[in-house]
Amino acid sequence: MKCLGLIGGIGWESTARYYRLINESVRSHYGSLYSARLLINSLEFQALDSLVKENRWNDAGAVLAEAAQTLEKAGAEGIVLCSNLMHYVAEHVEAAVEVPLLHIGDAVLKEVRGARASRVGLLGTRFTLEHDFLLERPVTKPESGRPRKPISILLPDEADFAALDHVIYGEVCRGIVREASRELVLRLCQQLRARGAQAIVLGSSELALLLRADDFNEPLFDSTEVHALRAARWAMGD
Repeated sequence: MKCLGLIGGIGWESTARYYRLINESVRSHYGSLYSARLLINSLEFQALDSLVKENRWNDAGAVLAEAAQTLEKAGAEGIVLCSNLMHYVAEHVEAAVEVPLLHIGDAVLKEVRGARASRVGLLGTRFTLEHDFLLERPVTKPESGRPRKPISILLPDEADFAALDHVIYGEVCRGIVREASRELVLRLCQQLRARGAQAIVLGSSELALLLRADDFNEPLFDSTEVHALRAARWAMGD
């Protein structure tokens, strides 16, 4: 089994989900007392968040690059960035290490294509929704040799971006889960489906605390869960 290096602490609740999901996947696959080989570099979220708020993305990228190098030197064979938002500087991490960065966008798109969805609704922070970095990944040639159909990304109305930011940063990141916020996110999902979304991608780990896959008949992809399980399968040789 390969050793995964997790860059976490952004925030720690998300990192805890990665740790649990990866270990549960390994135990489910191998059984008995098996667990994953993991190294965790847990960063101080407040300092990194300050860089983001000041739009100092190069400095934030340098912090993550150094974190990845530390994990690589410690023996990590693949890097997992435990944050949707910080994949904005994924190229900084990829350039800093020899081992692969297991990108969250690749993991989500693989699941989306497996569900044969070509129109996907995306929910997340304002920054994630305004910048094409999460699901805008290079097109790789499929094994069949036939060209892939492009995936269209549908977003909520811009007027709802601030409300999503408040729910994510002002509530769920602080351990507050309100029924009114759950109803808001459900409404946004329903609106996206009414506009033709065949699946919904939760592009923020915190949103999974408000919604469940059984809330809808159509596919609902929690990017954190998808990413963690894909990383576990990679570590086990899949």
